Amino acid sequence: MRRILLPALILFGTLGKLSAQTQHQNSGWLFFLNNTKFNQKWGLQFDLQVRSADDWAYVRNTLVRPAVQYFINDKHNVALGYLWQTTQNQVEGTSNTFLHEHRIFEQYIFNHKLSSVFASHRIRVEQRFIERANEDVFAQRFRYFFRLIQPLQKTEPTFSKGPFVALQNEVFLNFQNKEKINNSIFDQNRLYLAAGYRFSKKVDLEAGYMNQAVKNTLNHTNNSIVQLAVYTRF
Repeated sequence: MRRILLPALILFGTLGKLSAQTQHQNSGWLFFLNNTKFNQKWGLQFDLQVRSADDWAYVRNTLVRPAVQYFINDKHNVALGYLWQTTQNQVEGTSNTFLHEHRIFEQYIFNHKLSSVFASHRIRVEQRFIERANEDVFAQRFRYFFRLIQPLQKTEPTFSKGPFVALQNEVFLNFQNKEKINNSIFDQNRLYLAAGYRFSKKVDLEAGYMNQAVKNTLNHTNNSIVQLAVYTRF
C-alpha cells in the first residue's frame, strides 16, 4: 500500500507550496461513468458530468467524454478519447456567456488487488483546445489518478455486491503552454472520499466529498464538492 500511495502523496504535497491568497467555494457535481466491453479486446468508456457554480447557484459546467478502449489483458487497458466541455458564466447585470473546450486524450489504466482492497491507477495526457472570450488557447496536461475501493463485507476474489468505501486522488500538471493556463506546472488536485453500494456486477451508486485545490494565476481556489456518482458496466 505504501508503494502505491507514495507517488500520489508526493504530488499532493505540492499543495503546501501554494502561498497565494485562497478563495473558498462550495458546489455539487453529478457524475455518470459507463464501461461497455464489446469483446475481450475492445470496449467503450463514456462519462457525463454536470457541475454547479459556487454555492450551487446554477449549472456552470457540463462534460461529455467518450473513449475507445483496448484491453491488453484483465489488468491493463489503454484508450483514446474526446471531451466536449461547456462553461456557463453568469454575472449580474450582463447576459450569460457560454464557452467551450474540446480535448483529445490518451490514457492507460492498471487495475489490481491488495489484500481486500481493489485498486486502480490511471495516467491520462490531454490536448486541450480552450475557447476564451478574446482568444483560443491550445495546451497539454498530464493527469495521474488512483482509486481504492474497500468492500465492507467479506468478498470473493471479485466484488459483486454490497457496501463499500472509496478513496481517490488525482493530480493535474501542465506541461505545454502553462503560461496560458496559470503560469505553473501544478494545475490542480482532487482528493475524494465516498461511501457507496454495489447492487450487482453492473451497477454502483455512491456519494462523497471532494476537495478540489486549483492553482490560478493570481490566487488559489479551494472548492468543497458534494458528488453523487453512478457507475455502470456491461
